[in-house]
Order: sequence, then structure tokens, then C-alpha cells
Amino acid sequence: MISEDSDKKLVDQHRHNAKPDSSITCEILKHSLNSELSCASAFLIAKKCNVSPYKVGMIADLINCRLVKCRMGLFGHRPDKKIVIPVKTTDQNLKNTITDNLVEGKLACKIAWNIAFCFKVNKMTVSGICEGMNIKINKCQLGAF
Repeated sequence: MISEDSDKKLVDQHRHNAKPDSSITCEILKHSLNSELSCASAFLIAKKCNVSPYKVGMIADLINCRLVKCRMGLFGHRPDKKIVIPVKTTDQNLKNTITDNLVEGKLACKIAWNIAFCFKVNKMTVSGICEGMNIKINKCQLGAF
């Protein structure tokens, strides 16, 4: 995702010939407010339309709708963009699972979600533990980062 202060349109991030699907566009417009679509809403749309979250994120970009309120706390929150805070944990199994799933020192968003599910913890807890371990989360499922 490009920064708020950039003049470059979100659509410029995608191929010039990419066309937004009308049914997904309609769903995005129904779920957005002030040209902003929450992470949670984007995933609901993906499930409803039987498409990948990345496709919903791409179409949101194509119609200039900002993705906000990342469920990992990494972007799109106010007043600060990022709300995740470092968390210390004594759960060595959880820490080992995180480190065992790193690729080039980073943890993919989808893997972080899977870890949260497996350990029955909140997604923000996993991102907070990663912050506490100085591990960056990458490969946003919506394509935001």
C-alpha cells in the first residue's frame, strides 16, 4: 500500500490492463466507508465471492479504496497507523513455532494467522510477539505490504 501523503493513485500499483470485477467492486462499495475497507470486511467479501483475499485487496486498490484496520495491527489504524505493541511470552512452543516458520527472517501474514488459530490466541497477540522478537510480518494476504 502506498502512503497517505503520496499523489500516486493506488491503481498505479497494478498492471495497467487490470480491470476490477463488478460483483466484487459492488461488495467493496457496500462494505466501505469514506473509501476505506477494513481488513475484516475484505476477508468477508473474499469468502462471500469465493475469491482470494489478495484479489479483494487488488480490486480495492483499483477502485481507490484504502485498506484499513489490519487485524494484525500493522496498518490502517488511527491516530497511529500501526497499533501492535511488543509482547513478551513465556510460551516457548509458540516462540519456536514462529521461528520455525520464518523465511528469510520474516513471518508471512497467513502463517501468523495459522499460528494464532493453532495456539488459540488473538492474531494481534502473534504480531505482538513477533514485534517483541524483532520479527517482521510480510506477505499481507490483501497485498497491503
